[in-house]
Amino acid sequence: MQPVVHLVVGYCCYAAYTRFDRGEPPSIAPAGVAIVGAAVPDLLDKPLSSASVVPVGRTIGHSLLFAVPLVLLLWLLARRFDRSHLGVAFAIGYGSHLATDVPWHVISGDYHELGFLLWPVTPMPAYTGVKPLGTIPGVGLEATTLWLEAVIVVVGIVVWWLDGRPGLGMLWQAIDR
Repeated sequence: MQPVVHLVVGYCCYAAYTRFDRGEPPSIAPAGVAIVGAAVPDLLDKPLSSASVVPVGRTIGHSLLFAVPLVLLLWLLARRFDRSHLGVAFAIGYGSHLATDVPWHVISGDYHELGFLLWPVTPMPAYTGVKPLGTIPGVGLEATTLWLEAVIVVVGIVVWWLDGRPGLGMLWQAIDR
């Protein structure tokens, strides 16, 4: 999944949680924390892969062996400072990233690429990238996972817009300075 799509999914998952839990759209700080949580796996792994520290771009940050202790530690810290809602937001964002990296491999049958979930216990082969989903009948055009990701981004923008565009006012204030 493309990195920006993870951010959108992280926001949407947290927005769904706040709607279910409190019946209201997310506030700015926890929504931002959820987005940061959704970015962390790629922020850790992509630079390490580019620097040839790890073999591929889905290793440490994408491994449950790292993610679970990190999320638990941050949730405990947030709870200690009476900010458990931020710990929950981070967990939702981070978890959404890992969860949304799984379906493309399952749909395409590339189960061996799920090794990232338990890396380094399980090997992680090179990521094969965009997955084909099939051919559109009568047109001969191949649909790929990028198409679904584009739909996810559009839906995410609509959700964010309907939620009152949290964070936009703060962004405009920062630009005006």
